[in-house]
Amino acid sequence: MITKDAVWLITGCSKGLGRALAEQAFGAGYRVVVTARRIADIADLAAAHGDAALAVALDVTDPAGIEVAIAAAEHRFGGIDVLVNNAGYGYLAAIEEGEDADIRALFETDLFGPLNLVKAVLPGMRARRRGHIVNISSIGGLVTYPGVGYYHMVKFGIEAMSDTLAKEVAPLGIGVTVVAPGAFRTDFRGPASIRQSATRIDDYADTAGKSREGVQAGHGRQAGDPVRGARAIIAAVEAQQPPVHLLIGGDALDQLRGRLDGLRGETDAWEAVTRSTDFQAGATA
Repeated sequence: MITKDAVWLITGCSKGLGRALAEQAFGAGYRVVVTARRIADIADLAAAHGDAALAVALDVTDPAGIEVAIAAAEHRFGGIDVLVNNAGYGYLAAIEEGEDADIRALFETDLFGPLNLVKAVLPGMRARRRGHIVNISSIGGLVTYPGVGYYHMVKFGIEAMSDTLAKEVAPLGIGVTVVAPGAFRTDFRGPASIRQSATRIDDYADTAGKSREGVQAGHGRQAGDPVRGARAIIAAVEAQQPPVHLLIGGDALDQLRGRLDGLRGETDAWEAVTRSTDFQAGATA
C-alpha cells in the first residue's frame, strides 16, 4: 500500500487517460512526474501544480531517454513509488496486411517501452522494499477481434508480463496492477492517434475491413469516462490489497465474461480429446 507522499511517474500525459490520471493524482495530493514525447504538450499541466510536478520529455522507445527521466525524477523527488505505463497507440490491419516497419514500431512503443521502464524503476523499488507498477493494457489484451491482431499481440504481452512480474515482486513489497480499459472517450480511436496499414486485401473486407470501420465509427461515442477511469486506477493502487487485474468500463467486463464463457464451452466440449493425450499405465500405442 502506498503512502500519500508517494511519487508517481506517468507516461503519455499529453492527452486522454494519461492526462486525466495525472490530474487526478495531483488532486489526490501526490507528487507526479508527467511525461510526454513533447514537453510543450505537458508544460501547462506541470505549471498548474508547482512543486508537486516535474515535466520530463520522454519517448518510451528510447532506452537512454528512460534512464534520463528516471534520474531526473530521483534527483527531484528522491525516488519513484508508482510507475504508470500508459503511453501507446493502436494499429489496425489484418494479420496478412501488417507492414513490417509499422509492426516493429508498435512493439517498441507498446511492449518494449513499458518493459524497459519497469526494469529501470525496479532497482529503486527493490532497494526501498516498496512501490507499485501499473501497466495499462486493454480489453484487447484479453479478447480478440479481426483487424486488431497486432495490437492484441502487444497487449496480451503486457498482460503476461504483468501477471508474471506480480508473482516475482510481491515478496519484495512491490505491487503490480494491469489495467484493461474498454472503450474510453479519448482520442485513442481518432484519426490523429490510431494507425492503419496502407495494405488492404479485398478478401478481408468482411472481417478486418469491417472491424477497421467499426473502430473509427465508434470514435467520440465511447462509453468510458477518462476521469472516472483515472479515479478507479488510483483507488486500486491505494487499496489495502490492490488487484493484479483491474477492468475499467462495463463494456470491458461484458466482453471478458463473453470470452470466458466461450472458452469454457469449447474447452469442456473437447475435454475427452484433451485428456486422451496423457500417458496411461499399461496402455499400448
